[in-house]
Amino acid sequence: MSDTKHSGGVYRIPPFYYIHVLDQNTNVTRIEVGPKTFVKQDHEKVIYGPERMIIIPPRHYCVVENPAVRGKDGQVMTDVNGQIRLLHSDVDIRFAQEPFPLYPGEVLKQNVTPLKVIEPNCALRLRAVLDFVDELGQQIRAGDEFLFCGPGTYFPRKEVSVEEQIKAIILKPNEAVRLRAKKEMTDRNGIERRTGEEWLNRTNGSYLPLAYEEVVSTVQAYVLTDKKALHVRALGTFVDSFKRKRLHGEEWLIYVTDAETHIPDVYEEVVGIVSVTVLNSRQYCIIVNPVDSDGKPQLGKRKLIKGETSFFLQPGEKLENGIQDVYVLEEDEGLILRCTETFKEDENILRNPGDRWMIRGPKDYIPAIETVVVLRRKAIPLDVNEGIYVRDVKTGKIRSVIGSTYLLTENEELWEKDLPKQ
Repeated sequence: MSDTKHSGGVYRIPPFYYIHVLDQNTNVTRIEVGPKTFVKQDHEKVIYGPERMIIIPPRHYCVVENPAVRGKDGQVMTDVNGQIRLLHSDVDIRFAQEPFPLYPGEVLKQNVTPLKVIEPNCALRLRAVLDFVDELGQQIRAGDEFLFCGPGTYFPRKEVSVEEQIKAIILKPNEAVRLRAKKEMTDRNGIERRTGEEWLNRTNGSYLPLAYEEVVSTVQAYVLTDKKALHVRALGTFVDSFKRKRLHGEEWLIYVTDAETHIPDVYEEVVGIVSVTVLNSRQYCIIVNPVDSDGKPQLGKRKLIKGETSFFLQPGEKLENGIQDVYVLEEDEGLILRCTETFKEDENILRNPGDRWMIRGPKDYIPAIETVVVLRRKAIPLDVNEGIYVRDVKTGKIRSVIGSTYLLTENEELWEKDLPKQ
């Protein structure tokens, strides 16, 4: 560097170096490029340099602010005073080329930087800051966003700013990605999307979101079995993945017969997992608000289910008193029943509300939904010297039963006689 210093107004400029010289008579700054020996005149002043030229190796670039204006032949243009003409507030991105100097007024805004290499399944999200026409002849407006997808090397341009680098989402089997449109756009399947609209992409493999697609989340599938069903609720009116129209607020179950796995749609809310209800041959249950064949709840109704069977409780259904055991009556037992609704027992006996009757053993008995079990009774065994007083609740008559096993009927009750004190 000692050779680049001056002595007594003589500047020895090595190869690939340059200086800026100010003519104090005209106030015009010019450039002197080495290799040469520059002798400074009295009216001249060296204001910059000697400085090394900018060398851009292959696959690198730099950004120059206020670049000099060049003609069609590539030569730098000057004004009538000989001053270098500049594009003020503009920038020029320069790639690998022969070493070059900075002309008076030019500023190195960004040092020599390696070009960005975009790997496979990656992309740069770019935003246009100026209107321009791209390499394909398409008009790009300021504010438009688009992707530069890898693999490849990105060559920057002054009309475009780099917003971020994004990576593709890897979707495994039974996974989907939930996307939201940031503006009106067309997705990869050619479907028009409105601003704020959400949808699922279920394609396995890598998925690279478009410039106007926002990744909301990755959705996992629910695994369905013959013992588990999925309870879902519609968040809006839509057609589900099984081509069935669902209304806003509608609830339904998805079974393993529909699909082994299910990924909830954007308009589906998972309420929970419903386990199967299993009844053996000695059990029964009563379902409140049962759902009919059309999926509509029958509010206020009840439905009797007898074992042996298994089923899923539909949305809105619940069990009355849970799973109950069948009444097993021995020979000396009976059940007193009361009717709550008019019905025909065994299809021939008409029962009216308020009726009471007794079912005697031995037998297995499941009460109908129109009846209520009032009491379970067992016969009272009496010795020849034992007896009981029985009162008829309808007539009030009292009688005695002595020396035999007796089962009180539906209209009888034990009566206690007050004996005088001795």
